Amino acid sequence: MASLNGRKVAILTEEGFEQVELTSPKQALEQAGATVHVISPKSGKIKAWDKTNWGIEINVDKELNEVSPDDYDALVLPGGVLNPDKLRQNKDAVAFASAFLDEGKPVAAICHGPQLLIETGMINSRRLTSYPSLQTDLKNAGADWVDEEVVVDKGLVTSRRPDDLEAFNRKAIEEIGEGVHHV
Repeated sequence: MASLNGRKVAILTEEGFEQVELTSPKQALEQAGATVHVISPKSGKIKAWDKTNWGIEINVDKELNEVSPDDYDALVLPGGVLNPDKLRQNKDAVAFASAFLDEGKPVAAICHGPQLLIETGMINSRRLTSYPSLQTDLKNAGADWVDEEVVVDKGLVTSRRPDDLEAFNRKAIEEIGEGVHHV
């Protein structure tokens, strides 16, 4: 496994993120040596969604308006139905994610997380996957959507659902370890 010592990773999220889609990548990234910050437009604590009901509350490390994409080497976007829908309507969140794509920094998005990527206007001709219900939206945004456990396209890592987390985490660590990918 790649060592991520010295790498800083932003997990951008809102209330209603799918619990395991944040906690599992965060733990895997930290175990690989990365410094991981949970970033949100909100301060304090935000609440997870855990399969069929509200889950744990987690601390927000930094508010979105306090950080710059320049502060981080990579971006992780957990899913959940509520979280990405809120983020995609937030111009600062869209700009934050856009900067990572524009600079070729690794971006890892799982389940409904790619909804935010649609708003960037930067996924045309990119190969990716997501929760199946998003495939039409992603195709309409110009993406080449495929139904696979994990898809990597020049530093963009995507997976479909929590069952894919092992592969998602492994590929996210690998791509973050490689650094900037020129698109």
